[in-house]
Amino acid sequence: METLLATQITPNFSKIAANLQKGKRFGVLYGKAKKPVAMLVPFEENAKKRKIEILDGKATIEPSDAKLPDRK
Repeated sequence: METLLATQITPNFSKIAANLQKGKRFGVLYGKAKKPVAMLVPFEENAKKRKIEILDGKATIEPSDAKLPDRK
């Protein structure tokens, strides 16, 4: 797996996307310490759905009526 600095993603996005389509995976490093923060992986059309089994049927998430402050 190849690694990329976060700052390399935007200027090279077309090349990265082409490689993702070919099945290549990338690790994303961030900051001076080059800490791993994310992975870019190819999209899988028929990927199986994953359940959070520990919470399956025990919790629900409802849209909140709370209003968020406007960004300025």
